[in-house]
Amino acid sequence: MQKPIDVEIARLAEGQHGVFAAVHLALIGVKSHDRKYRVTNGRWIELHRGVYRVAGVPGSWRSDLLAACWAGGTRAVASHRSAAELHGLPGRSSSLIEITCHHWHRTRHDGLVVHESRALSDRDITIIDAIPVTTVERTIFDLCAVRGRKTVDLAIDNALRRDLTTFDRLAAASRRLGRRGLEGTRTLRSLLAERDPQYTPTASEQEQLLLDVLRRCNFPEPVRQFEIRDEFGVFVGRVDLAYPDLMIVIEYDSYQEHVGNQQHVRDRRRQSAIGAMGYTIIVATAEDVRYGQGAALASSLRRSIARARRLRAT
Repeated sequence: MQKPIDVEIARLAEGQHGVFAAVHLALIGVKSHDRKYRVTNGRWIELHRGVYRVAGVPGSWRSDLLAACWAGGTRAVASHRSAAELHGLPGRSSSLIEITCHHWHRTRHDGLVVHESRALSDRDITIIDAIPVTTVERTIFDLCAVRGRKTVDLAIDNALRRDLTTFDRLAAASRRLGRRGLEGTRTLRSLLAERDPQYTPTASEQEQLLLDVLRRCNFPEPVRQFEIRDEFGVFVGRVDLAYPDLMIVIEYDSYQEHVGNQQHVRDRRRQSAIGAMGYTIIVATAEDVRYGQGAALASSLRRSIARARRLRAT
């Protein structure tokens, strides 16, 4: 028969991914000998010093992450790639546990990455699914130290697109954290400098990758999410990227995502209506944007731009 301690701990752990810490035991009056007895007899599994999981409760990435945060002290939080995973941002990873704390004095654990920092204030911390984690703004700043520029660029647009943050909040975090000389300052400032408070984020990661291809090939910056209307002002469709003055639009081919459903049919009808208005439509594929094979796309776009300029000159 379970004792009151076990019932209370089971109830507590249920809302904490099956884990709990010494501080919780102290709050409900669990004595040290009761703790030792349950660990010795296998009722509780000690994950870190003073951090436990109820035996029989399957471990998970989130339970291991929360346990690591508690092991790091009262100011430890999930950060970097683990924080990106919790926020659902590009650059995320659930294959490791990554935290930031003031000072780590525990033993090393496989798959555990610890960053020591005192430049972590309350405004940098939030809670997701009972786990203390860096805010979206701080997470993006930290990603600059562990992910490439392109991935951080995708993370910024993803966060803006989903209304997880704003340009002003990102800029404020960059100014505040940058003054402390933290790694990532230059990258974030550079990426924000390419935007402004009225910046329109791309509609998807594929669109952002498509935009990167055009930039690498030194094409002029296109208009993102351009609305096309007919001569009566009636809305015809919104396209990924466009050069409106040249009547050229560029779209990512979402066939693989939409095949067999009505969205794919609507996309084709929309493109047909846009083409009937005289626009040249260039379709980019996954091979163009993800696998570095954008040469065919660039060649097609150059020909279309040259043709449009010739027609304009006549």
